[in-house]
Amino acid sequence: MQQVSLPSLFDQARKIQHAASNSSVNQDVVNKGCEVLRQCEEMINKLGLFSSNETKEDISTTNLKYLLVPYYLAELTEKVAQDDRILVLKASQAKLKEFISFCETMDLVPNDELEAYSQGSANSSTDVRAKKIARYRRQKAAESKLLEMKERKERRGRSMKAAAISTPVDTGDEEMEDDDGEEEREAWLATLSLALCKGFDLLDMLKKEEEMLSAIREKQKQEGEKEVSQEILDERAKKAEAWHRDAAIRAQYVKPAPPITCATFAQDVIEGRASVSEAHDHKHQPMIFGPTSLVSRNPTTERERMAAQVFQPHYRMPTMSIEEAGLREMDMMNKWQENTAKAIEEANSSWHNDGRKPPGEGDEDDDAAQDKARAWDDWKDDNPRGAGNKKLTPCG
Repeated sequence: MQQVSLPSLFDQARKIQHAASNSSVNQDVVNKGCEVLRQCEEMINKLGLFSSNETKEDISTTNLKYLLVPYYLAELTEKVAQDDRILVLKASQAKLKEFISFCETMDLVPNDELEAYSQGSANSSTDVRAKKIARYRRQKAAESKLLEMKERKERRGRSMKAAAISTPVDTGDEEMEDDDGEEEREAWLATLSLALCKGFDLLDMLKKEEEMLSAIREKQKQEGEKEVSQEILDERAKKAEAWHRDAAIRAQYVKPAPPITCATFAQDVIEGRASVSEAHDHKHQPMIFGPTSLVSRNPTTERERMAAQVFQPHYRMPTMSIEEAGLREMDMMNKWQENTAKAIEEANSSWHNDGRKPPGEGDEDDDAAQDKARAWDDWKDDNPRGAGNKKLTPCG
């Protein structure tokens, strides 16, 4: 496949864009134009024609026109017919913002327009009106300048043809080429200024359209949810009424079941692991969170027990029921009361109140204590307090 040059692709895309702007074209032409412009973008990125640290003075006249590629792509994208219009609007806005951002880097955006763009929709109605008037004046000035340059170029072309027919001119060719280069640069700069004015207007229009479509979609969604929720509520109300009616009929002929006093058994009944009519002896069974095939029955083998422990909860499970814990606390309290009563009975015994020891105890202990006290008194008499430290005192 023969590769087309970048100037040829740009000229082809520009013709499609002008045709789509001036009149309505079919979707095949619009899609073809978008594809050609994407090829231009890809080729520009591969060639590295522009850099973020450059200004408009650093870009050559030949490459200035390629700054319009994102703007042309945004205009053609906005004309694409698609079921989801909001996606088209977002894609077009993204390309317009890319074009404005790059022009801002190149110092092509006026300061007042840049301030209004950075503030967003926070301006008052007076500021918005002034901004639109200034933008309209810039747009008209750019269009007048382009028209004037086009007419001047046509007149110069006619005069050159007439002069070439009458007398051949050999001098002044270089000066004319320089004039043509400067004029071409001014023309592309004026085209960029005109594209910026149209781009800002198109961006505002796309934002408003997106807001309207989003509001319409949200309203439709809410209305649809209300209808669905109302249907669900009606269905639930019918089921509840039918259940209460059947229960009232059954209550006339069925004996009510005795109340459930075990919280664990009540949880089993609620979750469907047990029936109300079953006998329950208040024995706590640990809850199993394993595979469904093993939850409904108690594991008998080691393999089934290990399989049933799969997917256990991250927190520690209780080891006893509330009833068992209450019974255990009751046993502890009974034992504590028994020990307390025994201690009170011992405290109230006769030998404890009299301060005497039981008969047969304490005689030998009293003699030994008396002998020890006498020996200690004798030793203190032989060794007065501080007698061994006299040599340490200054006057000793």
